This record gives sequence, C-alpha cells and structure tokens, in this order.
Amino acid sequence: MIIDIKVIPGARKNSFKEESGRIKVHLTAPALDGRANAALLGFLAGHFDVRPARVEIIKGLKSRNKVVSINDL
Repeated sequence: MIIDIKVIPGARKNSFKEESGRIKVHLTAPALDGRANAALLGFLAGHFDVRPARVEIIKGLKSRNKVVSINDL
C-alpha cells in the first residue's frame, strides 16, 4: 500500500488523523537528524501492525509531505 502523509513534528503527542481525505501524523519527535522520520516509521508500523522493516519512505525524506510504502498488509 502506498499512502500520502503530512507529518507534523514536535507535537504534544503521537496521533494519526484523516482530514479532508489526507492522512496527518503528529509526532513528538523533532525534525532534526532524521528523528521524525525514524519515529514516523515506528509509529506507522505499530498503527498498521506490521514490522518496522516493512515501512519505507519513498519520497519526501526532507519534507513534511511524504509518500510511504507499507508492505504485508
């Protein structure tokens, strides 16, 4: 499955929301040194109940707008 996600780093708590047909993920991790990307992969793996190795950022490593691939759903 491939999904478009908007990431909001530095939030008060981790959350997953769908607004206006788009998925927004709020993360407590800051957008420094790839910490938010690592937190996103772990959070999505837990949310979709897959191993973290099955979640990959395809596009947008340095952007808040990302395209993520989730395998084995």
